Amino acid sequence: MVIKSIKTPLGRDDARAFICGEAISLSGVVYTARDAAHMRLHESIHKGEPLPFDIENAIVYYTGPSPSCPGAVIGSAGPTTSGRMDVFTPALIAAGLIGMIGKGARNPEVVTAMKNHGAVYFGAAGGAGALLARCIVSSEVIAYNDLGAEAIRRLIVKEMPLTVIQDCEGNDLYKRGRADYLRFKKEQ
Repeated sequence: MVIKSIKTPLGRDDARAFICGEAISLSGVVYTARDAAHMRLHESIHKGEPLPFDIENAIVYYTGPSPSCPGAVIGSAGPTTSGRMDVFTPALIAAGLIGMIGKGARNPEVVTAMKNHGAVYFGAAGGAGALLARCIVSSEVIAYNDLGAEAIRRLIVKEMPLTVIQDCEGNDLYKRGRADYLRFKKEQ
């Protein structure tokens, strides 16, 4: 399997070049945000207020890391279910968000926003938070500290293993995988 190494920041042309199912090794800046942070970001966009980070071409990782052990950069940092952010995501994509990292399917409104604005959805291995944390070389809370684990963090990641789940064309690895499995079972 060929693994495509990429570094942030990504541009729209970079995002449009990803192909559903590709294995990715991501390095660079990624921001964390979960449900409560997404609600605040969404409210700020609708009020015309500045966001706590430059969302243009940013990648958001849907994680709420656990507390770190002494000497560690961060605690376990596995992906959370992306669908919980779907109600807020189209506005963030329209504001410039280029990539999302999480697990699980996305709703049609998010897929449409991804296609319209050239954004991509990466999957991280669920249940592998301790291993994914090893890819995080720096972590700094930059906003919403009152949210605890759900505060927005600026992470620097090195060689984080990801898979392109949905590309800018709307191709969906979950749907493709299911169809391939059913076709395989039928041939048996």
